[in-house]
Amino acid sequence: MDALCGSKFWDSNLSVHTDNPDLTPCFQNSLLAWVPCIYLWAALPCYLFYLRRHNRGYIVLSHLSRLKTALGVLLWCVSWAELFYSFHGLVHGWAPAPISFVTPLLVGVTMLLATLLIQYERLRGVQSSGVLIIFWFLCVVCAIVPFRSKILAATAKGEISDPFHFTTFYIYFALVLFALILSCFREKPPFFSPQNVDPNPCPEVSAGFLSRLSFWWFTKMAILGYRRPLEEQDLWSLKEDDCSQKVVNRLLEAWKKLQKQAVGPEAAAASGKKASGEDEVLLGGQPRSRQPSFLWALLATFGPSILISMCFKVVQDLLSFINPQLLSILIRFISNPTAPTWWGFLVAGLMFLCSMVQTLVLHQYFHCIFEMALRLRTAITGVIYRKALVITNSAKRESTVGEIVNLMSVDAQRFMDLAPFLNLVWSAPLQIILAIYFLWQNLGPSILAGVAFMVLLIPLNGAVAVKMRAFQVEQMKFKDSRIKLMSEILGGIKVLKLYAWEPSFLEKVEGIREDELRLLRKSAYLQAISTFTWVCTPFLVTLTTLGVYVSVDQNNVLDAEKAFVSVSLFNLLKIPLNMLPQLISNLIQTSVSLKRIQHFLSQDELDPQCVERKTITPGYAVTIDNGTFTWAPDLPPTLHSLDIQVPKGALVAVVGPVGCGKSSLVSALLGEMEKLEGTVCVKGSVAYVPQAAWIQNCTLQENILFGQALDPKRYQQALKTCALLADLEMLPGGDQTEIGEKGINLSGGQRQRVSLARAVYSEADLFLLDDPLSAVDSHVAKHIFDQVIGPEGVLAGKTRVLVTHSISFLPQMDFIIVLADGQVSEVGSYPALLQRNGSFANFLSNYAPDEDEENMKDNRTALEDIEDQEVMLIEDTLSNHTDLTDNEPVMYEVQKQFMRQLSVMSSEGEGQGWPVPRRCLGSAGKEVHTAEAKASGALIQEEKAEMGTVKLSVFWDYAKAMGLYSTVAICLLYPGQSAASIGANVWLSAWTNEAMTESQQNNTSMRLGVYAALGILQGLLVMLSAITLTVGSVQAARFLHQALLHNKMRSPQSFFDTTPSGRILNRFSKDIYVIDEVLAPTILMLLNSFYNSVATLVVIVASTPLFTVVALPLAVFYVLVQRFYVATSRQLKRLESISRSPIYSHFSETVTGSSVIRAYGRSQDFKAVSDAKVDANQRSCYPYIASNRWLGIRVEFVGNCVVLFAALFAVIGRNSLSPGLVGLSVSYALQITLTLNWMIRMMSDLESNIVAVERVKEYSKTETEAPWVVEGSRPPAGWPLQGEVEFRNYSVRYRPGLELVLKKLSLHVHGGEKVGIVGRTGAGKSSMTLCLFRILEAAEGEIRIDGLNVADIGLHDLRSQLTIIPQDPILFSASLRMNLDPFGYYSEEDLWRALELSHLHTFVSSQPAGLDFQCSEGGENLSVGQRQLVCLARALLRKSRILVLDEATAAIDLETDNFIQATIRTQFESCTVLTIAHRLNTIMDYTRVLVLDKGMIAEFDSPANLIAARGIFYRMARDAGLA
Repeated sequence: MDALCGSKFWDSNLSVHTDNPDLTPCFQNSLLAWVPCIYLWAALPCYLFYLRRHNRGYIVLSHLSRLKTALGVLLWCVSWAELFYSFHGLVHGWAPAPISFVTPLLVGVTMLLATLLIQYERLRGVQSSGVLIIFWFLCVVCAIVPFRSKILAATAKGEISDPFHFTTFYIYFALVLFALILSCFREKPPFFSPQNVDPNPCPEVSAGFLSRLSFWWFTKMAILGYRRPLEEQDLWSLKEDDCSQKVVNRLLEAWKKLQKQAVGPEAAAASGKKASGEDEVLLGGQPRSRQPSFLWALLATFGPSILISMCFKVVQDLLSFINPQLLSILIRFISNPTAPTWWGFLVAGLMFLCSMVQTLVLHQYFHCIFEMALRLRTAITGVIYRKALVITNSAKRESTVGEIVNLMSVDAQRFMDLAPFLNLVWSAPLQIILAIYFLWQNLGPSILAGVAFMVLLIPLNGAVAVKMRAFQVEQMKFKDSRIKLMSEILGGIKVLKLYAWEPSFLEKVEGIREDELRLLRKSAYLQAISTFTWVCTPFLVTLTTLGVYVSVDQNNVLDAEKAFVSVSLFNLLKIPLNMLPQLISNLIQTSVSLKRIQHFLSQDELDPQCVERKTITPGYAVTIDNGTFTWAPDLPPTLHSLDIQVPKGALVAVVGPVGCGKSSLVSALLGEMEKLEGTVCVKGSVAYVPQAAWIQNCTLQENILFGQALDPKRYQQALKTCALLADLEMLPGGDQTEIGEKGINLSGGQRQRVSLARAVYSEADLFLLDDPLSAVDSHVAKHIFDQVIGPEGVLAGKTRVLVTHSISFLPQMDFIIVLADGQVSEVGSYPALLQRNGSFANFLSNYAPDEDEENMKDNRTALEDIEDQEVMLIEDTLSNHTDLTDNEPVMYEVQKQFMRQLSVMSSEGEGQGWPVPRRCLGSAGKEVHTAEAKASGALIQEEKAEMGTVKLSVFWDYAKAMGLYSTVAICLLYPGQSAASIGANVWLSAWTNEAMTESQQNNTSMRLGVYAALGILQGLLVMLSAITLTVGSVQAARFLHQALLHNKMRSPQSFFDTTPSGRILNRFSKDIYVIDEVLAPTILMLLNSFYNSVATLVVIVASTPLFTVVALPLAVFYVLVQRFYVATSRQLKRLESISRSPIYSHFSETVTGSSVIRAYGRSQDFKAVSDAKVDANQRSCYPYIASNRWLGIRVEFVGNCVVLFAALFAVIGRNSLSPGLVGLSVSYALQITLTLNWMIRMMSDLESNIVAVERVKEYSKTETEAPWVVEGSRPPAGWPLQGEVEFRNYSVRYRPGLELVLKKLSLHVHGGEKVGIVGRTGAGKSSMTLCLFRILEAAEGEIRIDGLNVADIGLHDLRSQLTIIPQDPILFSASLRMNLDPFGYYSEEDLWRALELSHLHTFVSSQPAGLDFQCSEGGENLSVGQRQLVCLARALLRKSRILVLDEATAAIDLETDNFIQATIRTQFESCTVLTIAHRLNTIMDYTRVLVLDKGMIAEFDSPANLIAARGIFYRMARDAGLA
C-alpha cells in the first residue's frame, strides 16, 4: 500500500494515541475512497438479478430523475478531471503517485455505473432505490474525514497547498451530499401500475427505502387507529404478491409437478425399467415411496423468501455479539485514566450505531418471515379448499366435516406459528457457538461449568414442558366435555326448566369444572417452576462460572471487564437456549400437521370422466348401460348391473323400499359414486335437488339464483311455483332475508322449497329430484307437483327423474323405475306395473294405509277456493311442522346481525369455531315471533363490542376474585425480587472494583457467598410470587365460572330466547379459557418486564445521575408510542378475528354441499369466494404484523438511546466512576430493549384479555327467575291430588313492553278431564302450557291447581309435580338412564316398566349396554320416533296428576303416534290431560276441546257440540276431512 501511495498508509501515533486524531493522506485517498465503490460493485450482480426478475413497468422521466442523472454525470466529470490532472502532471514531469491514477479512475467508473443504474431502475419501475441510497450515504460518510483533515491542514499551514484537489474535493462533497438528499425522495408510481386504480392501495408498495426501513409508511394507520377505532374500509388492499389467487396457484403448480413425478417412477417401474444405480444408493435401495412430499412443494414455493430471511438473520446474529466486545473496550477505557476522551465517545457512538443497525435488520427479518408465514397460510388454506371440492365420497367419509375444517384452521395456522422459529434451527447453534467462543476468550475453561449448567437445565425445562403438555391435553378433554355439556344444556334449557332438572345438570358441570381446576392448579405449579428457571438461569450460570473461575486459581482476578462482559454474553446465550425447547415442540406439532395435510391432499379424487357428457343415443337424456356402482372401493357395490334409458322430456319416478338405492342412483348420475363397470351418459346441464336441502348462509335470493344473473320474470315464476311467495311475506326482509348457516331460520319445508326453486331457476336440461316432497305438507306437496314437476308444471318438456315415496303422484308419471336391493326390478307405466302384480304392487300395499287420508283429500273436489290454498301454504310455513329455531329475528337488520352473531359468536369473534348448537324449541318460539312482529321489537339484542380502553373497575373485579391477600402479596413480592436482583449485581460490581487495589483478591469466599445468597433470595421470591399469582388466578377462575354458571341456570327462559346460545357458550368457552389460562401468565410477564425496566433505570440513574435528564423525554416518547400502538393493534386484532370465522364457516358449508356445487358446475365460483374471504382476513392480518414491526423499531430506538446515554454519561463522568459501576450500568442498559418491547406487548395483551372478566361479569349479573323453592310456602305432600286446573282472568305477555299473548283467560278444567287445545298458529296454544309451568309469569290474574295459586310456590315444587311430553324430543348425550331419571329417584324395575309401556323395551334390551346405552348429542343415534317414545317414558315415570301433551308434528311417523296415543289413553286414564293438537283425529274423543283465537277463548265444549255449532272448529275439522 505504501508503494502505491508513495507515503505511509497507517500511522498509529497520528490516528490513535492522540487527543486530535486524523488519518494519513494515503489512507484517505486509497481505502476510504474505495469503500463506496467496492460496495456498489459487490452489490451489483445480485441487484441486477433482482431487477431482471421484478419488473413493475417503467416510470415516466421526471425532473427528479433528470436531476439525479445530471448529478451522476457531474460527479463522473469531477473524477475524470482529477484523472486528467494527474496525467497533466505526468506530462509536465512531476510524477504523481500511482494512487492518484487508480482512485479517480475507479471512482469515475463507479459514478458512471451509478448514473446508469438510476436510469435502469426507472425502466424497471423502482420508485426508491435502497442500493443507491446506501451508496451515496457511504460516499458522504467516507468524505467527512478528508473534509475535516483538509480544513485542519489548511488552518495549520495558513495556506492551501494543492488548490486543484482542494477545489475538486469540495465540489465532489457538495454533489455527493446533494445526491444523497435527492435519492431519499421517491419517484412517481410506474405508468401502468395498479396504484392508479386501487382506492386504498398498500402504502408499502410505493414507500421509499427509508420509509420501508423504519416502517414509517405504517404511521398513518397508527394515527388513524388512535383517533377512532379502525373499520373494515380503513384497511389497505393486499399487495399483488399476497393475493390468494397468485399464492395458491404457485403452491398448486409445485404440488401438481411433484405428484406427476411421483406417478412417473411407478409407471417406469411397471414397464420394467430399473431406476439408475445412483438413485438406488441414495434411497438405500428401497423402491421409491408413492406419496409426493408436500414439504418439497412448500420449499419450492417459499424457498426464496426463506433464503432472504436467512441473510437478514445471519447479519443480525453476528451484530448482536459486537456490543459485548464494545462494552469490554468501554470498561478498559474507564480503567485507563490516560486514554484520550474521544475513544469513549467513539465506543458509545459505535454501540448506538451497532444497536440501531441490529434493530433495523432484525425487523426487516421479522417482516420478511411473517409475510412469508401469511402467504404460507393462504396457500395451504387455498390448496385444502380446492382439494375438498374434488375428493371422493369414500375419502370424505374417513373424516368428519369438523376434521377437514380443522386441517384448514388449526393445521394451516401451525405452519404460520412455526415460521418465526424456523431459522432458529441453524441460528440457535450459531449463536451458542459464538457465545461460548467469546466467553472462552474471556474466562477460559471455567465457562464450561456455566454452559454445562445451562445444558442440564434443557432436559429439566423439556420435562416440565412435556408434563405441561400432558396436563393440557387432559384439561382440553375436560374442557371439551364441559363445553359440550353446556352447549346441550343451553340447547335444551327449556326442557330442563319444564322437568325441573337444573340441579342435576348443575352438579355435572361443577364436577367437570373441579377436575379441570385440579389440573389447572398442577400446571400452575409447573409454570412457576419454569418461570423460576427462566428468571434464575442467567444468575445461577454467572454464579457457577465466576465461582469456578476464582476458585480454580489464586491468580484469577475478577475485574469489571471479565465479570460484566461475561454477564452480557450469558444474557445473549440465554435466548437461543430457551427457544430451543419451544422450537422442538413446534416442529413436532407442525410435522404432525404436515402429515395430516399431505394425507388429505393425496386422497383419491372424483373421476370427472365417470359420466359421459358428450355422446348419447339420440332421443335419450340419460342412459346407463350395465352400470355397477359403489360408494367406496372397499365396500360391496350399492347398485349393480343397471340398465336404464330415459327419453328426452320424460317424467320418471324412482320408487322402492327404504335402502334400496334410490338416492344412490341419483348420485351415480351425478358422477358422485365410483363406477366399477358399465357406462353412464347424461346429456345437457343438470339441476339437482338433494334429499336434505343444502342452504347457504346468504340471502334467500342468492340461494335461489345460485350465481346466475337475475331475470325478474323467471325468478318470480320460480318463487310462485315453489309456493314461496307466502313465505316471503312472513320473512322479515322478504327475499333479502339472510338465511343462517344450514338454513337455520327456515323450516324444513321452506328449505326444501328453496332448494327446488334453485333448480327451477337454473333452467337446466335434466332435473334430478331426490324426494323433495317428503319434507313438505301433503297439500303443499300437491301444489308443487302440479305447478312444477307434474305434466302441467313449469318443467314440463324437460327430463325429470323424481325419487318419491308418495304414491298419489305415481299415476301421472310417464314411467316408473322400481328398485330393489340395488337392482332394477321393474320398469313400466303405472297401469302396466299394477297388472304385473310384482314388487311394485307389494310396495303399494305397504304404503297404501298411510295414504288413505291423503287419497280422501285428493278425491275431494279441487280446493274450494284459492284463498283457502293461500292459507294452507301459510299454515305450512308457520305450522309446527317447522323445526323453526327460536332465534328467528324479526326485522331484517336484526336478522343480518344475528346471522353474523352466529358465525362470529362474540364481539371479538374469537370463538375458535365452537359449534353453534341448534336450538329446537318448538311452537313457543314461533308464537314469540308472531307476537313480536306486531311489536316489531328486535328479538336478538345486538351484542356490545367493547371499544376503547378497559375500565379500571374490571381490574379491581379480577383482584377481588383472586382474593385480596394474594393481590397484596403479589404487589410486595415483585419489588422484593427486583431489589434482590439489583443487590446481587451491585455486590458483583463492588467485588470487581476491589480487585483493582492489589493484584490478588482476598476474601473471595465471603464475596461469593453473599453474591450467591442474594441470588438465591431472588430466586425464592420469584418462585413465591409466581405461585401466589397462579394460585390466585385459579381461585379467580373458580369464582368467576361459578358465578356465571349459577346465574345462567337461573336465568328466565326469555333471556335464552333473546340471546343466541353461541353468545352464551362463548362466555363459557372462550372467556373462561382466557381467565383460566391466559390472564395469569400475561400478568406474570408484564410484572416481570415492568420491574426489570424499573430496575434498569434505577441502576443507570444511580450510577450516572445525569441520566435523569434524558429519561423523561424517552419515557414520554415510549408512552406515546404505546398508546398509538395499543389502540391500533387491538382493533386490528378484532377485525382479524371477525374476518376469520367466515373462512371456516364457508369451508364447512362447501364440504357439506360439494355434491350440489359440482352438480350445478359452480366449483370455480366457490373457489373465488373462498379466496376472497381469505384475502379479507389477510387484509387485517397484514397491518397487524406491520404494527408490531412499527412498534418494535420505535421501542428499540428508545432502548438504544438508553444504551447510548448510559455509555455517554459514563464517558463524561469517567473520573468519578469505577469500572464496576460502568459495567453494571451498561450491561443493564443492553438488556432493556427486549424488556421494553415485551412490556408493551404484554400491556396490550392484558388489555385485550381482561375484557373476558368484564364479559363474564356482565352475564353473571343478569336477572334471574323466581326462586326454585320457597321455604315458607311449600305445597302439601301429594299435591295435586285431583288435578283440577283453573285459569282466573289470566293474561300474559312474553316480555315487558310486548302485547299480551293471552288476554283475560278464564276457564276451569275438572280433575281427570281430557281437554284438547286447538287454534291457528299464534293463537296462544303453547303459551298456555308455558304459563302453567311458570316459564311465563302472569301479567294479571292467576292459575290455581287444586285451589293452590301456583305463583306462591317455588318453581321446582311446581314443575316437578306436572308432567309434559314436549313437542321436540330433546335428549342429552348421556346414558339412557340419565335421560330418563337424572336424579336417580326410581328403581331399575320402574325404569324397565316405563320402557315396556312406551314400546322401547325390545330396542333397549337388544342393546348390549341396556339402560346404560349412550345417547349421542341430541339423541342423533335414535330415530325421531324413538326419541319421542323416550319422552313418553319420562312422563310415565313421573306419572303426576296433570299431563300436558304438546303434540309432535308431521315429523313423527303414524306408528309411533298411535303408540303414544294408546299409551296415554290407558296409562293416564285418571289424570287431567291437556293436549295441544295439530291433527284433529287424536282429540275427537276428548271430553272437551278449547279453541283459542288471538289469545282469547273462541269456543270451549265437547267436540260433537262444536261440530254441530259450525264455528271455527267445524271449519278446521272439515279441512282435515273429519267433518
